[in-house]
Amino acid sequence: MNYFNQIATLVRKDLASELRTKEMLSSMLIFAMLTTVVFSFAFDPDTETVKKVFPGIIWVAFIFAGIMGLNRSFGGERNNDCILGLMLCTQDRGVIYLGKTISNLVFMYIMEGITLPILFVLFDYRLKGSLLLLITVVLLGTWGFIAVGTFMSAMAVNTRNSEILLPIVLFPLIVPVLIAAVQATGIIVNGGNWADTVNWFRVIGAFDVIFTIVPWLLFEYLLEV
Repeated sequence: MNYFNQIATLVRKDLASELRTKEMLSSMLIFAMLTTVVFSFAFDPDTETVKKVFPGIIWVAFIFAGIMGLNRSFGGERNNDCILGLMLCTQDRGVIYLGKTISNLVFMYIMEGITLPILFVLFDYRLKGSLLLLITVVLLGTWGFIAVGTFMSAMAVNTRNSEILLPIVLFPLIVPVLIAAVQATGIIVNGGNWADTVNWFRVIGAFDVIFTIVPWLLFEYLLEV
């Protein structure tokens, strides 16, 4: 079985498991909806404040819901030492990281695809910029978050309080991509174009590449700990 087939097999396994239980996706959606509703009551949609905080609200909902999912990402593999079985199935342990990252991205994109339109409706906010640019920044920003989050989730899964430890170690690492994503989102939703956001896209792109390659290279050593 070649490298990409191994990754595809792991992704199919995670997707099939989630379709049976719906634990990860349902918890992410519920948390994102609760966050959205709370913010919608906290801010008057007619005020100028909403224009300033709306991009941040989008990413707060995404990030906190994503952490709920990441906490469960390797939780299932801990039962009955399933992670040892995965380690024996492939020579390159980086396959496990890439498979888990892609699976987590799929779940995040589904959650975001449902949550984002609801945010615009509840806040009565009209998108003034390019929808394609907005989708692009969401996809790339989420990639950076999940690339780091999957690695940290694997690191924290064997600790006693993994649900508490994961946000503590994850938040400092995702600050660059989170700031860039919020800034780019704010520019786009308020009518900005590609030229206005290109520098922020460069930051997100560099973060995505670096923090995908480095965890992939280090994942084998992480599993040996």
